[in-house]
Amino acid sequence: MFEEIKAALSVLQTGGVILYPTDTIWGMGCDACNEEAVSRIYTIKKRVDSKSMLVLMENAALLERYVAEVPEIAYDLIELTGKPLTIIYDGARNLARNLIAEDGSIGIRITTETFSSELIRRFKRPIVSTSANISGKPSPACFAEIAQKIIDSVDYVVKYRQDDNQKAIPSSIIKLGHGGEIKIIRE
Repeated sequence: MFEEIKAALSVLQTGGVILYPTDTIWGMGCDACNEEAVSRIYTIKKRVDSKSMLVLMENAALLERYVAEVPEIAYDLIELTGKPLTIIYDGARNLARNLIAEDGSIGIRITTETFSSELIRRFKRPIVSTSANISGKPSPACFAEIAQKIIDSVDYVVKYRQDDNQKAIPSSIIKLGHGGEIKIIRE
């Protein structure tokens, strides 16, 4: 696994796009602070850049670097959730502008999956995580379901967990508003 992390890290550091396992489904990823890399993912997915993508972090303590004001309840939700949870925050900052939604929000998930969390820890920046599919097509539940066109479009395909055929599911998504308001987007 550590050789795979080193290889993926090298690609991320040079602005490349990777295909990698996460705590949910396989994702396409890049440096969440690099606008050119983010643009490449939009192009690969054939997705309009007004539809934002989420980012993965490995530590909730880093949220304040990328969100202007983190509601206190966010830390409780992250700690208490029993499954992967993406939280949409207002006031995104220090990320690629084309990654931030038009309303200034960003979706962030704290990953505890071994590979992705170690990769992000070593990279020292958040990584984009978006499903490995063309926009509008079904999200692949395991590596074997990823279209060859997607595989051929990225700079590096992580080998770790490719043979894992357990069907993964996307995260729950909630939006935290000012004053602790919680809106469920996807259960």
